[in-house]
Amino acid sequence: MSQLTILGSAFAVAQPSTENTHLILQHGQHTILVDCASNPIVRMQMAGIEWQSLTEVIVTHFHPDHVSGIALMFMDMWLLGRKQELHVYGLEDVIRRIEAMMELYRWKTWPGFYPVVFHSFPEQENNILIDDDQIKVTGSLVQHVIPTMGLRFELRPQGKSLAYTCDSEPCPAIIRLAHGVDVLLHEAAGAGKWHSSPAQAAQSAVEAGAKALYLIHYDPKGDHESMLREARQGFLGRVDLAKDFMRIDLS
Repeated sequence: MSQLTILGSAFAVAQPSTENTHLILQHGQHTILVDCASNPIVRMQMAGIEWQSLTEVIVTHFHPDHVSGIALMFMDMWLLGRKQELHVYGLEDVIRRIEAMMELYRWKTWPGFYPVVFHSFPEQENNILIDDDQIKVTGSLVQHVIPTMGLRFELRPQGKSLAYTCDSEPCPAIIRLAHGVDVLLHEAAGAGKWHSSPAQAAQSAVEAGAKALYLIHYDPKGDHESMLREARQGFLGRVDLAKDFMRIDLS
């Protein structure tokens, strides 16, 4: 099974029916959580994904709507009996802040805590996060108010590819990261500094040569039909709105 599940699709201000943006990719032996909003274990259970299967966590940047669930998830998995190693990836700034946050909880005093292995990367393009016979994950610095990493996933052996901009205004790094992907998940919080509009997302999809565009990290109370019309005016491929618990097949 090669599948992306949207655990949350909202921008910073969530709603009762729409959680902050975070997602999970299942491919081969990998179950990768991208960002950690709210209570990911509960969201995984609601999506029918076993929390025990989680192998890696990638944190794109250190804003509350992307990291608020980390400490709770670490603790809950410990209390539920996790023993296997968990790998956590992020920019150097992000990893430092996660470790500092966990020190506030004195997590090193929690008896029998499972191993957590941190992997930190410089603020640049084309960091290779994971590269094995099943998947290659590349992270590139995009353009947000704090250091933020967009992601590209290349699935082996079928050759499918996915890119996720995370929070960013349009920038050349996104075009390079998303070049020729089957699916581009592009934020659509709105035009302005540090974010993107649906029209800008469509332009990025065109320039990258993406096959399909999904808008994510948007206002859950916004005019979603207008968002889709705006994006479809600029991009002739498939355009859809990423919604909570939507599944995107990458087989």
